[in-house]
Amino acid sequence: MRTGLIAKKIGMTHCYNEAGEHVPVTVLKLDSLQVVDTRQSDKHGYDAVVLGAGGRKAKHVKKPQAGYYKKNNVLPKQKLVEFRVSNDNMLDIGDEVLANHFINGQYIDVTSYSIGKGFAGAMKRHNFHGLRATHGVSISHRSHGSTGQCQYPGKVFKGKKMAGHMGNRRVSVQNLQVFRADSDNGLILVRGGVPGAKNSWVLVNDAIKKALPADVTFPASVRKASDAAIAEAPKVENPAVENPSTDNNASEAATAKTDNANDSKE
Repeated sequence: MRTGLIAKKIGMTHCYNEAGEHVPVTVLKLDSLQVVDTRQSDKHGYDAVVLGAGGRKAKHVKKPQAGYYKKNNVLPKQKLVEFRVSNDNMLDIGDEVLANHFINGQYIDVTSYSIGKGFAGAMKRHNFHGLRATHGVSISHRSHGSTGQCQYPGKVFKGKKMAGHMGNRRVSVQNLQVFRADSDNGLILVRGGVPGAKNSWVLVNDAIKKALPADVTFPASVRKASDAAIAEAPKVENPAVENPSTDNNASEAATAKTDNANDSKE
């Protein structure tokens, strides 16, 4: 079992496949996705990796959290999620997970929080028919009707479909297909819609009801922390080699000029 990813939903657009067909896609972006911590079975009882996405300013991080990041030698993150993995798919702390962790055409499961709709009535929330719009109904056409029984049981049962808060719930959509994975820009294009509002965090995992493709990367497509440090290190140019003969000529000219000045004073 491989790790999942934390992505940010950017929005929707459209692309064209090889046959020239128009395909609507949702754009997911990986924002500095890095392994922050691990869970070991011999110490914690299970195997997992803790991934962190986004970035936070140091002044917005509490001291216990700052010590946690400092101990693991990673920058503060905006979102932390723990993913269960098998023992042979563990990752090292500091590794950066790339977008080509998923390949084109692979099926994935996506989890996020749906868009909040606020307080909604029974017709919008539960697709009720409503009351009649003609005779016999006065100013209650969109009401949900009666909610209880007679003197017995004399109460409204729990779970009754009524008006209330709609949306903002944890939703999972299975068997979505990856249209394209762009590791250079950290983008994953997913066919169709993905739950959640724009700029919301989305959890992406391998589909549990579909077979995993044979050419996916194990344990994950990552950039090692050492490789990232080398790539980000500034290049030091070689210092200019000075010509020793030029320096000697300049010093001799300065000495001769000083001797001529002393002779003129005398």
